[in-house]
Amino acid sequence: MILRKTAGHRRNILLVFETRFSEARALLRGISKYVCTHGDWAVFLDDEAHAEKVPGALERKPWDGVISLHTTRRFAAECRRLKIPLVDLNDRSAIGGVHQIRPDNEAIGRLGAAHFIERGYRNFGFCGYGGQEWSVERRRGFVEVLERAGFPCDLHEPPVEPGSNMPDWERDLIPLTASWLRGRRLPLAVMVCHDVLGVHVIRACQHAGLSVPEEAAVLGAEDDGVRCELVHPPLSSVVTNRFVLGYAAGELLDKLMSGAKVTPAVVRIGPTRVEVRQSSDILAIEDKIVASALGYIRDNACSGITVADVAGHVAVSRSQMERKFRRYIGRSPQAEIRQVRIDKAKQLLLETDFPLKKIAELVGFDHTEYLSVFFKRGTSRSPGAYRRQIRIETDQRAPKPGLPAGLSPNNGSGKQSHFFEGRSHSPVSSELL
Repeated sequence: MILRKTAGHRRNILLVFETRFSEARALLRGISKYVCTHGDWAVFLDDEAHAEKVPGALERKPWDGVISLHTTRRFAAECRRLKIPLVDLNDRSAIGGVHQIRPDNEAIGRLGAAHFIERGYRNFGFCGYGGQEWSVERRRGFVEVLERAGFPCDLHEPPVEPGSNMPDWERDLIPLTASWLRGRRLPLAVMVCHDVLGVHVIRACQHAGLSVPEEAAVLGAEDDGVRCELVHPPLSSVVTNRFVLGYAAGELLDKLMSGAKVTPAVVRIGPTRVEVRQSSDILAIEDKIVASALGYIRDNACSGITVADVAGHVAVSRSQMERKFRRYIGRSPQAEIRQVRIDKAKQLLLETDFPLKKIAELVGFDHTEYLSVFFKRGTSRSPGAYRRQIRIETDQRAPKPGLPAGLSPNNGSGKQSHFFEGRSHSPVSSELL
């Protein structure tokens, strides 16, 4: 390998990413963090992946290294011919001789299964693409945990090509998925291989007349926040640590450009957590009356509904509904209404800068004083104190300058970072796994 770095020379680095993809932006943030703290690099961002699509594009500049999210065999061969170190971030089968960093897809599936089992589900499904290695790996991890816990899993792998979000793809997919959903036992917990498909599965549930999450809970993967929150109810998702993937790619490329021998060729990095949103934020309830009542409360609690309104909606007596609630969820319908309103107030305090007057209106109170008393009774803190405390905690969890959590620096001692010691990094802490 030709080592091009000389005294005073900044390495020319090419990043081949289509930035319209959300995972690309998260990966680039990780790479940029590495560049800021370690790399004396002159970086060019090819944000439409022209270098991969146009033959000969790599020869237009003497590149010292390349990180690509869209690596093909032709592109890898071109890098090899020009003796340019390449790090591949494409989550597909590794190309021989190319160093690759990928999500630990089986760990993603395992974390999804643990999320559902902890919520008491007994009926499970997985929706993905049978012809895609990364999807099959996620399904394998999901099914592995379920089988170990003694639960079967129904598979739905529609014969529809992934990667498209056009209306005709949705037109074909939703009725097919709705038909599959109608044949499943309820309440059902469905993990989906990624968020794009997760959005369509929620719509398919609605097409099949199933309430989400009361009758069918849905969990995606990748945590594409904008996409997850555009669907109703918002989609829960396994968070793949794209920031750390990007940082590790920068670290690996630095080693390759310096002539270091790095093993293994493929490094997998595990997910961090489940970002719980409304599509799976519920305990499994087999009683249809309680499930329907919970859905009605979720949608209407901030509109001033009463327990009598809920009983009328599900067409049972108030006393019967009270008994069912205490049996299945361990609290009264009134306590559930109160908790939904408190949760909504917490969300608004955290995610918006709305004044308390506006938040009071959105939660169903005419006066801020009523909100303050209600909120403090349920949380032991005033709304203002809660907002200040939660933002302090959020700031403390934010990435600090320097290395992200879990990375160890290469301090010149000759030791490799723990990313390249041959381990599979899957930070999943659950006895179920």
